[in-house]
Amino acid sequence: MENCYAEEVKDQVTLEAELRQAQKMDSVGELAAGVAHDFNNILTIIQGHAGLLNSDSALPPKLIESTHQIALAAERAANLTRQLLLFSRKQILQPQLLNLNEVTCNLSKMLKALIGERVALKRQTEGDLAAVYADPGMMEQILVNLSVNARDAMPRGGTLTISSAVVEIDANYVERHANAREGQFICLSVSDTGIGMDAQTLSHMFEPFFTTKEIGQGTGLGLATVYGIVTQHQGWIEIESAVGHGTTFKVFLPRATKAPPPLRNGPADLVPGGHETILVVEDETPLRDLVQEILEQKGYRVVTASTGVEALALWERHKQEIDLVFTDMMMPDGVSGTELAARVLSDRTDIKVIYSSGYSLEVVDAESVLQEGANFLQKPYDPETLTRTVRDCLNEKNSG
Repeated sequence: MENCYAEEVKDQVTLEAELRQAQKMDSVGELAAGVAHDFNNILTIIQGHAGLLNSDSALPPKLIESTHQIALAAERAANLTRQLLLFSRKQILQPQLLNLNEVTCNLSKMLKALIGERVALKRQTEGDLAAVYADPGMMEQILVNLSVNARDAMPRGGTLTISSAVVEIDANYVERHANAREGQFICLSVSDTGIGMDAQTLSHMFEPFFTTKEIGQGTGLGLATVYGIVTQHQGWIEIESAVGHGTTFKVFLPRATKAPPPLRNGPADLVPGGHETILVVEDETPLRDLVQEILEQKGYRVVTASTGVEALALWERHKQEIDLVFTDMMMPDGVSGTELAARVLSDRTDIKVIYSSGYSLEVVDAESVLQEGANFLQKPYDPETLTRTVRDCLNEKNSG
């Protein structure tokens, strides 16, 4: 009886620790998302002006390399903010029905090259694995990040084992694991025979910028990215590890129960300009001026507004002339991009709207808008991406 009571107390303590960790991760995620949002606004300006300079045929040759390096540095910074958004679960998903065995098989060659000759790669996959509804690129990111983490935990070599199985999660399991839910899930496991981790390290494992590696050997975003991807896919991740006995990461993803919606066509290869009128709504003045310059160089007529309120006033005066609204999603003065779009569409159902943001998903209603096929352009973006998105959207309008 005493042993049973002690086990219950142990389970309760473990569950409370997992809940505290989940709450801490949510708070850190909000902070990470805010940092990524602000940096993406800045990076859009840097990338945009670098792109304008690079496209200038009159640019002196001695400046070409400098502008190229600026663009490359901005892209590296953008990759970091992209990982922060993945961690904070604010990244747009492009899900489809996937068999994780196929994803693992397709990645095997690359993973072998990644982990090196001293680490053996083994696959133990369930033959008739059910599908998940997931973003294929993000599933590959999970496998790559976990494999790299495993490789680094085996400096003298060892074995990396990737396995998959369908598991049934019941109420008893949920009681012992804070993030678990009842139902059928696909469990993707990545195990290593490496050095393992102590409890202190485990408690910080998914926090952004936390790393046990030497300075300059890693960003500390690999496992934070995995955490964000898994959570955004309505799953959870568990770790089993002990010093000297290796580590196992278990990723649980819901078994797919319905077919995915049809995918939209991708962007056109060519990016011609046009003569349509575009209302640009952006509260960051340097970014608003940059967008206006890029679009005007392509021949478009551009009217600008710094807030949703100002945009509505412009709309009332020019509603019959405007062909497209390009708007930031979060703006001051109480009228968001989605609210602006709703007002505009109530006047003219044929108007096209492109949403842009330093976040990927900022507000609850944004997700439903995007699922209905609205256009979204995530910051940072370069001039080519901006003009391609605008042209595709206008072509869609003209052909509709």
